[in-house]
Amino acid sequence: MITVTQARALLLALTAPLGVEDVPLIRAAGRVLARPVTARRNQPPFAASSMDGYAMKRAEVERHAMFKVIGEAAAGHSFNGTVGPGQAVRIFTGAPVPDGADFVVIQEDITRTGDLITIANEPGEKDNIRAEGGDFSTGTTISPPLSLRAEDIALMAAMNIPTVPVARKPIVALISTGDELVMPGETPGPDQIIVSNTFGLKAMLETVGADVRIMPIARDTVTSLKTTFELASSADLIVTIGGASVGDHDLVAPVSAELGMERSFYKVAMRPGKPLMAGKLGRSAMVGLPGNPVSAMICAEIFIKPMIRAMLGQDTTQADLMTAPLTAPLAANGPREHYMRAQLDRNGIAAFDNQDSAMLSVLARADALLVRPANDPARAIGEPVAYLPL
Repeated sequence: MITVTQARALLLALTAPLGVEDVPLIRAAGRVLARPVTARRNQPPFAASSMDGYAMKRAEVERHAMFKVIGEAAAGHSFNGTVGPGQAVRIFTGAPVPDGADFVVIQEDITRTGDLITIANEPGEKDNIRAEGGDFSTGTTISPPLSLRAEDIALMAAMNIPTVPVARKPIVALISTGDELVMPGETPGPDQIIVSNTFGLKAMLETVGADVRIMPIARDTVTSLKTTFELASSADLIVTIGGASVGDHDLVAPVSAELGMERSFYKVAMRPGKPLMAGKLGRSAMVGLPGNPVSAMICAEIFIKPMIRAMLGQDTTQADLMTAPLTAPLAANGPREHYMRAQLDRNGIAAFDNQDSAMLSVLARADALLVRPANDPARAIGEPVAYLPL
């Protein structure tokens, strides 16, 4: 068996950044920026009023001063003249500040009679003008890699960027194996269960940018498994679930070997998830996950999500684990790293009593994995322990 750290390094070695594609800005949310993009204009593109009021010369701004209103400026409709001494232009938020003006007195500080206005209140020092290019200027760059949020999309739209170069989404083929499995909505036989891993993994991996495709369930025959592997052969990553152990009905290892898989490793010193297998099958990276649902989900969290990030060209440096005090004691750990389902609260962290790797209900209630090193001694309430947020 190898360590979790060793397994992670070997899995990342199976991956490489994928190609780049241009997508319309409207479809770029959630994608990973692959090349720099630059602003095509200044924002604002002109000095603009930040308030409704009157534009005039700063040197003339003082309480009780009077001005003649000579025109109006609104958003999308500038005033084409020049503001001279003793003159003002009615202006609205977002409108270009007219030539000759360098101060906007807000309308609440003005009294108006016809075309004459008076500054009735102390106007203060703020000029209420947004400078040209104050937000960004032509040539301002957004650099990759960046997972594009709504805020980034809005910024790119303002920069007048209509298409975005993004990393191609990794295609992930999920293969569940076993005669005991049926799809949700079907009626299971007396010896069957509903396949759950596939749906949980699809949801998980799509959140980090993968294009996940569910293959037909591979039955416990060589022919069925070979057929399903063939259907998945165009994927960047093939993930099998179950069937990777050494029982009489565990066919993933021998069948994948027959198809030419170059194995990187088999078995990791961790709980849950010991029977983990990985290698290269044709052009695809391949990972064989354990069949127990919690084992599969935790292994995907620890190993497959970083593989997806690597394919997208993102940083795969392992983040430092967080720490919290224990709110319930822990018995001594065994010879494998243990990723225990746990809950956080304002007082600290506690592992669930039931860590059975078949208990999805426990995983669904967990918001952290409490990480125990191999041979970690018993821990008392209040001791700091490491955890990975979920």
